[in-house]
Amino acid sequence: MTTTIALAGKGGTGKTTIAAMIIKYLVQTRGGSILAIDADPSSNLNMVLGLELEWTIGDIREGLLEKVKESLTAGGAAMGTVGGGMTKREYLDYEVRAAVAEGSRFDLIAMGRPEGPGCYCAVNHNLREVVDSISRGYRYVVIDNEAGMEHLSRRTSERIDDMLLVSDPSIRGLRSVGRIHELIRELKLDVARISLVLSRASTPLPGVLEEEIRRLGLPWVGTVPADAEIEALDLARRPLTDLSDSSPAVLACEKILNSLLDSAVRSDRKLAVRP
Repeated sequence: MTTTIALAGKGGTGKTTIAAMIIKYLVQTRGGSILAIDADPSSNLNMVLGLELEWTIGDIREGLLEKVKESLTAGGAAMGTVGGGMTKREYLDYEVRAAVAEGSRFDLIAMGRPEGPGCYCAVNHNLREVVDSISRGYRYVVIDNEAGMEHLSRRTSERIDDMLLVSDPSIRGLRSVGRIHELIRELKLDVARISLVLSRASTPLPGVLEEEIRRLGLPWVGTVPADAEIEALDLARRPLTDLSDSSPAVLACEKILNSLLDSAVRSDRKLAVRP
């Protein structure tokens, strides 16, 4: 069974940093393979994970459309092929699997650039199915999503176990989280749990922020403090998976993930024993 953890929030709140620390936690404490999905067009999750990124889903999508244009002149596209007898679905499946950047215990798929001009409906449908099919082969999937949640809005019926809405310690950040929470409900995404995580925050919080959190009505599962070691690794061009186990940010993420994943296991066990 695949456990999917997704992160969302306005730009600059630390989603990518927290995504990297979640992957570090899963590598060190949980068994099974891990897939990271970078759903932000800026595609920088690979840098904090220390992986080379050769091409993205966006590149593959554009490449397929070019092949379709070429095939039209030969009559192949009308029959659903892109040349050489390969169907569009087969082409996408091959290219997406080839685009997976492989780490020692985790892999990465980057969604990449947004769509250009043209019709993308059929291509996006096939891409959704291919990415979801690949995801089911992993024990854990971690999605670093853009603020607009474009990738999540286009997923199929795949379940999201934990949606972490990340905010900095500001009213603007928290209200952005509130809008994303509303969008999740509007999209009717299959999300088991939605939680708030504060990034680069110190405790206790100012009273006005605590009041704003209460107004949101979201479970506040933890705070990830600012951490000088994160800044030092970034300046040294080293991945955040190299963070020390004693890093305050790593310890905070470990506490959050222990609580969320252990709670999910307890819930699953209760469901399993129901008459």
